[in-house]
Amino acid sequence: MGLRIAIDTGGTFTDVVAINDATGAITVVKTPSTPADPSVGLLNGVRRVLDEVGASDRDLSMLLHGSTVATNAVLEHKFSGLGLIVTRGFRHMIEVARQSVPDGYGNSFFWVKPPRLVPLHLVREVGGRMNFSGQELEPLDEAATLQAVRELVEDGVSCIGVCLLHSYANDAHERRIGELIRENFPDVFVSLSSVVLPEYREYERAMTTLIDVLVKPYCRTYLNSAADKLRSQSGDIPFLIMQSNGGVVKHSSAGEKPVTMLLSGPAAGILGSIHMARLAGYKDILTIDVGGTSTDVAIVEDYAPMYTSASMVESYPVKTPMLDIVTVGSGGGSIAWIDPYGQLKVGPKSAGADPGPICYGRGGTQPTVTDAAITLGRLPSALIGGAIKLDADAARAAYDKLGAKFGMTAEEVAAGALEIAAVNQVFGIRQVTTTRGRDPGAYAMVAFGGAGGLFATEVADLLDVRTIVSPPSPGNLCAFGLHVSDVRRDYIRTLVRQQSTVDNQEILSAWEDLAQEGVRDISAEGIPPEKIKVRRVADVRYLGEGHEVQVDVPDGVAGLAAVEHMFKDFHRVHDQTFGFHYEGEQDVELVNLRVQAIGEQHRPQINADMTVKDAATPFGHRQAFWRSSGWVNCPLYKRTELAIDQRVIGPAIIEEYGSTVVVPASWTVRADAYGNLILEKNTD
Repeated sequence: MGLRIAIDTGGTFTDVVAINDATGAITVVKTPSTPADPSVGLLNGVRRVLDEVGASDRDLSMLLHGSTVATNAVLEHKFSGLGLIVTRGFRHMIEVARQSVPDGYGNSFFWVKPPRLVPLHLVREVGGRMNFSGQELEPLDEAATLQAVRELVEDGVSCIGVCLLHSYANDAHERRIGELIRENFPDVFVSLSSVVLPEYREYERAMTTLIDVLVKPYCRTYLNSAADKLRSQSGDIPFLIMQSNGGVVKHSSAGEKPVTMLLSGPAAGILGSIHMARLAGYKDILTIDVGGTSTDVAIVEDYAPMYTSASMVESYPVKTPMLDIVTVGSGGGSIAWIDPYGQLKVGPKSAGADPGPICYGRGGTQPTVTDAAITLGRLPSALIGGAIKLDADAARAAYDKLGAKFGMTAEEVAAGALEIAAVNQVFGIRQVTTTRGRDPGAYAMVAFGGAGGLFATEVADLLDVRTIVSPPSPGNLCAFGLHVSDVRRDYIRTLVRQQSTVDNQEILSAWEDLAQEGVRDISAEGIPPEKIKVRRVADVRYLGEGHEVQVDVPDGVAGLAAVEHMFKDFHRVHDQTFGFHYEGEQDVELVNLRVQAIGEQHRPQINADMTVKDAATPFGHRQAFWRSSGWVNCPLYKRTELAIDQRVIGPAIIEEYGSTVVVPASWTVRADAYGNLILEKNTD
């Protein structure tokens, strides 16, 4: 038996999806996460699924893994032991930061800068200077560098980021500092900005480098520990890690640059959504991944996700290629509360895994969205196959108390909490649609995550979305997405050139150098040459602009034609993004060249199940509440019993191992041959 296992480690649960290479059989399980040592939860997940299918350690053929460890280290402000080395005269780089203020300048009187990753007394300046073209103006002062590192170590620093001026143009000084640290202080973790982000804009480069070295001890330690244990049990099998760009790499490569692991779990969820939407026949989709604390949303057009090179992790800028995902603080654990003005609010505060919602019976005292759902009869009495018993009476008592403050019944205020949570999710979707000139009603919505089925129709009604796809085992879709990912590496070079004076051959040569580096690295991952392809992208702007847009070069456009396409197509992309262009009026400026090298991996075959079976009948009924119709005797169905193309007219509730799908009266649901549930808005 050859078994591919994919594991997505979250804050509360570790989701596991195993696929038999020979038969295509899929096995899904959930196990508790182990935040103190994520490698323990990872291997527990392997053991659990092997036992489930009756396989041995030697039957494991590949392990794929996505994790929130890197993100959580930043969110939990684990900044101790962090130091920074900069060029002389730039000690206050991260103190000055940028002039922009969140929510506009009207907030400038109240906004307080977030805690600095590195306090000023742990920033050291060193002599040595490069100019913007990479020419050395002053040699590196190696004696002063060693003294600076020695002082940082004496002050308790164990992780050092190095960000020198213009190192993207010439990395010689940074590489030498890295060598000095490794030779003289081998126990110190170090990250070089010229390796992490060889791109101009020193502040963002410094912050990304600091976050990389911040998470390096956590990620490298647990990945190496897991790899050692895995090797002793199953031999030298591929152990691949999901990155935020939607691709996987060897665990050793991920440990060298762990900043690429940020948002790796949500990235895998988008890949899983695309795969299942393709099988269901939808190429333009919105993805909505509703978890316990937050909701991740994204847009996909013609089966292709959107990418970005800049994001924020909490209040800290990170520049690394990643899928364009917007996160809002609205999930199953989001707390319902009353603000100082007497208004009902939901989130972003969450009950988390400990103590969790009131209905979990683990000491929670604040009403959550999950408590609202069970108060409304939307959830069963137990979750995860009976592993979590729910106390509906305790949840209702909390909403009785909250409702009394508004002169409302428990179910009325619970319905309001659910609607507010849905509105928060709508806000996230509008950030990736209407603010970019897209009509959300023109897309199908793929709803997943443990709580995705609870909110899907509420969100769709607000956006005029008329089709929803609920993939099989939606609570484990991020883990499934790991199975349908490719090996990916991203490369960048800053090359600021104006179209009016540029040598096109220089651009082409730089692009080719990046492409060759990508092919070499992907080949080292064990991918044969015929399975490797290269995608070229450029960051371009009009001369005088402060920020640039990305221009893709289509497959098949090569040589100097690729350079000409980049400059020509920029005007169209600028017009699509901002609503205007200056073609023929303003000079165009290239800023960065990018290459994405992709090694295509084998994808497990998901076969249609054409088994003929009788139409499912309700296994029971439960009273469920909707604001428009009050309490309704709602039929309950088991998802696995629905026949292909069987139509169930709402109101109805469909239950399965890891999630619940709520179908209101204005919606109809049917099952397809791939295990998807297709919800459609009634038009009559």
